[in-house]
Amino acid sequence: MAGFHVPGAPPAMIVMKFGGTSVADAPRIRTVVRLARERLDRRPVVVVSALAGVTNLLIDLAHRALKGATGVQEIRDRHRAVLEDLGLPPDLVAEEVDDLRSLLKGITLVGELTPRSLDCIMSFGERLSSKVVAAAFRAEGLEARACNAYDIGLVTDDRFGSANPLESCYEGLGRNLAKVEGIPVVTGFIGRDRRGNITTLGRGGSDYSASIVGRAVGAEEIQIWTDVDGVMSADPKLCPKARSLEVLSFAEASELAYYGAKVVHPSTMIPAIVAQIPVRVLNTYRPEHPGTVILAKAPPARGGVKSIACRSRLSLITVTSTRMLMQTGFMARIFEVLGRHEVVIDMVATSEVTVSLTTDTRRDLEPALAELREIAEVEVEKNHAIVCLVGEGIRATGGTLASVFETLREARIRPRMVSFAASNVNVSILVPERSVARAVKTLHARFFE
Repeated sequence: MAGFHVPGAPPAMIVMKFGGTSVADAPRIRTVVRLARERLDRRPVVVVSALAGVTNLLIDLAHRALKGATGVQEIRDRHRAVLEDLGLPPDLVAEEVDDLRSLLKGITLVGELTPRSLDCIMSFGERLSSKVVAAAFRAEGLEARACNAYDIGLVTDDRFGSANPLESCYEGLGRNLAKVEGIPVVTGFIGRDRRGNITTLGRGGSDYSASIVGRAVGAEEIQIWTDVDGVMSADPKLCPKARSLEVLSFAEASELAYYGAKVVHPSTMIPAIVAQIPVRVLNTYRPEHPGTVILAKAPPARGGVKSIACRSRLSLITVTSTRMLMQTGFMARIFEVLGRHEVVIDMVATSEVTVSLTTDTRRDLEPALAELREIAEVEVEKNHAIVCLVGEGIRATGGTLASVFETLREARIRPRMVSFAASNVNVSILVPERSVARAVKTLHARFFE
């Protein structure tokens, strides 16, 4: 299903999403205005995140409210300062700040912070930034309107903190955006459920919002503006010689996002894939750089590997029981326990009497582990990491896997587990966390330098 098109409307549209660092202060917001002005012929829809650091501050304020503190001075002063630097009235966001204060007082009175309340509090970051950015457009002579996504049709399920759009929302959302005079400046990250409660799409969800909006309006391209030159061949913090990639497939980009590449939110791919809309990752500070375009299909890399990502702070859980021998359903029971406790699994390896799997150490695993110990022996080893090599057809590229294992052997890194994805897009290797930086560097040197 492609995006929704309003009959008679010009087909060419782009979605330009700007993250928190791109709208962090007045000079950067002026850059956003300039970038959109230069693309007026492509009918931009702008999607914005909260100002850098504001979402974390809002979460902090919500927890402070439980202890009786309901001040909003930090939020107010931050936005007033940006407005003043833009030459705009500092009381432009006074109504939103007052609404936030009232909500925090309510939390103090009730003495409870529910996921629904927290979503509502977090939404103020984008609600404030969209008003500031839209006003900055108007100050530069461009017609623009701040649009709260939940007011123009972005309807989600009621999974507070990680909501997903309803399939039925796209047509109405596209129609409403087509009616906006000038440039719509849409709140990223937020929507509403069928009851009208504000929801959030998960941390980093403004990318997701941009993709949802792109599908709704039938955009020709979804642009994710960041502070790096597109998607890189590895984390530049680990590999100074990492380089920007020209093109990725949706499958490759989704794998990279899941395994730790911080440029694109994993869910961003879903609406774009459905509508077959290219996603381009660009650098706000180097707009002349072509960045990385993400397409439904992309040519394979010469050496089989497009990029290397990693995820740290993982636990290796080993479940052992002789009851697994010749007994159907035992493994299903293990995964039923893990699923009920919402433990997300990254890698799995099995033998006759053992199942080994990895998961994020940061979540509370004890309830699930206690239940597993009722049916089997359970061993937990922390401080592991996954190194993921991504590329379409990676297993079919001659010599790639041999090069991987030879490189790790030469670096004296002993893999604990290896997983070959059924999709033939990635190879994942579990290593000790202390070795992850060395593994990424040596593998990058082998395939890219």
